[in-house]
Amino acid sequence: MTTSVTLVRRIRAHPETVFEAMTTPEGIGHWWGPDAGPVLLAETDVRVGGAFRVRFQMLDGTEHESFGTYLEVDPPHRLIMSWQWVDEPDLDMRIEIALRAIAEGTELTFTHARLPDEEMRISHEAGWNGALDKLELYFLPPKGLGHDPA
Repeated sequence: MTTSVTLVRRIRAHPETVFEAMTTPEGIGHWWGPDAGPVLLAETDVRVGGAFRVRFQMLDGTEHESFGTYLEVDPPHRLIMSWQWVDEPDLDMRIEIALRAIAEGTELTFTHARLPDEEMRISHEAGWNGALDKLELYFLPPKGLGHDPA
C-alpha cells in the first residue's frame, strides 16, 4: 500500500517568485532540507523530461541526495516530478506542487505521493514541513522592516 503527504502553506510572495525559488539552483539553496543545514548541490533542467538533483547536509552532518525528472511544468501554477533518493533508487515516488495566487501572495499545495509505508510518510512529512518552514521564512521581511501592525 502506498501513501502520501499533502501540506498547504501560504507564502508571502507572488506565484512567479515562489515557482522560481522551487525550480532554480539559487532558490533551492535557500529552503531545501529539513533543518538549517546547507544545500551542497542543486541542478535543475526545468522542462518536461528534464532532470533535477539536490544534495543537502543536515546539522548532524549526514548528507542526503534526491533526483528525478520533471513530468509536468506549468509556470507559475504547477510542477510535477518523479522523486527518488540516491540510496533508495527503487522507490519511485512523485512530487506535485500547485501554486495559487491569493491576497497574501501564494497558496502552495505540496504533495509527496507514492510513499511505500507509514514510517516513510511520517519521516517525509517532518522533512518537508521543515523545508517549507524555511521557504516561508525566506520570503518574510527582515525584522525591523515593513509596516508596524499597530
